[in-house]
Amino acid sequence: MTDASPSCPLDGEHLALRRVAIDTYRENVAYLHRDCPTYRAEGFQALSKVEVRANGRRILASLNVVDDPGIVACGELGLSEDAFAQLGVANGHPATISQAEPPSSIPALHRKIAGERLGREDFRAIVRDIAEHRYSKIELTAFVVATNQGELDREEVYFLTDAMVEVGRRLDWREQPVVDKHCIGGIPGNRTSMLVVPIVAAHGMLCPKTSSRAITSPAGTADTMEVLANVELPFERLEEIVREHRGCLAWGGSSELSPADDVLIAVERPLSIDSPGQMVASILSKKVAAGSTHLVLDIPVGPTAKVRSMPEAQRLRKLFEFVARRIGLTLDVVITDGRQPVGGGIGPVLEARDVMRVLENDPRAPNDLRQKALRLAGRMLEFDPDVRGGDGYAIARDILDSGRALAKMQALIAAQGGKPFDPNAAALAPLSFEVCAERGGVVVEIDNLQLARIARLAGAPKVQGAGVDLLHKLGEPVAAGAVLYRVHAAYPADLEFARQACARSSGFALGDAGELSHLFVEF
Repeated sequence: MTDASPSCPLDGEHLALRRVAIDTYRENVAYLHRDCPTYRAEGFQALSKVEVRANGRRILASLNVVDDPGIVACGELGLSEDAFAQLGVANGHPATISQAEPPSSIPALHRKIAGERLGREDFRAIVRDIAEHRYSKIELTAFVVATNQGELDREEVYFLTDAMVEVGRRLDWREQPVVDKHCIGGIPGNRTSMLVVPIVAAHGMLCPKTSSRAITSPAGTADTMEVLANVELPFERLEEIVREHRGCLAWGGSSELSPADDVLIAVERPLSIDSPGQMVASILSKKVAAGSTHLVLDIPVGPTAKVRSMPEAQRLRKLFEFVARRIGLTLDVVITDGRQPVGGGIGPVLEARDVMRVLENDPRAPNDLRQKALRLAGRMLEFDPDVRGGDGYAIARDILDSGRALAKMQALIAAQGGKPFDPNAAALAPLSFEVCAERGGVVVEIDNLQLARIARLAGAPKVQGAGVDLLHKLGEPVAAGAVLYRVHAAYPADLEFARQACARSSGFALGDAGELSHLFVEF
């Protein structure tokens, strides 16, 4: 480590690196003081892309110009948390900064903004520049919005998927089948993956499950698994766990699988954009990069799901099947009931509670979560050439009922650095209130979007114990004044935000049994 005075550069070219403790959510950010001679000499502009070199490594970052020496002094070059970690050096290490070359794919981006159709090489160039952090947040946003508004045709979706696979690391497990299961999302509490993986792995099939964190939901599979174990596994450790235990439940972003997707998600999250083309490319690129050869895909359909009608589900199914066929992935698409949340809890701890109760065959386990997981696991088991079509469900049920799935899950939790979790003593956020029925009747509608919003306002997924604990589901009779659900939060402000949202709409509609919405299901 080189000691450096914050008042002047180390020499005429080098600056002293400084770790700036700011979380910029997967965006590399550099900080220069406005009075820094290097800033003035190079003619940098705020928010421009710069190249930082240190210790034989190079990163690209967006430049922020500061006036406060408490953030960065004249002789220093500040880097955000992620950017600093990528260089692998200590505070004070000498570094250089220079203007970054403009991304070569900008002309292709401009054509897509203008509504033109792009070719395979165009998408490869764009995705390569995105993965290398050459795009600014503004340029990334332009790409996301352009591909959302001017919807990609199916060839373009294939080109985007293929480009996202090519840019990152691609695993090869040297066996077949390598199976996975994924849901397109939009249904709170739908934690079937955490049941399917131990069932299928206990059967002996290879199931390296890498999941995303929540984008617009109160919890993703990675967020919920993080209640039980570490999900940010380096690639080498992930590989060891999969080979030893035949599966894993990890966050995909730490394994450099389809890295451009993680950059795009950082933009899609605040915009709440999840267009069909981007969804297909995101999901399938991650699966192929993780080495999967066979995939079961869950498309829930319901009035407040991502997909609202059967015709829409069929169009999406065909798009997934087209791209999967082109990239060599065997795909089984299942259209499921998306009229209401799956399970009894919405939020990481509540969903982990439900998963463990199912695995432990607890009589309090939510039956809808158990049944859906068994049917999806059964479809995956039928990828095994030794399993006859139609026999998968019974095999999955036997594995769960016998305790073999629980034992496998406990082994995965231990391998991923976790500790035993008691679902009956789950650490829920300490503040809570109840939402009660204003009238008696049968539950005829549950608004997935509203309940997800309430759970997020309560603090989920950042606060693991926050969320919504459901006490009633569709078709159940409810007396006037009965509790529909409880909301848990860690902070008074979050609790109040959630309370106000509940006052505007509880998310529940009560009526007569004949008013129940139509069931969408393919099992």
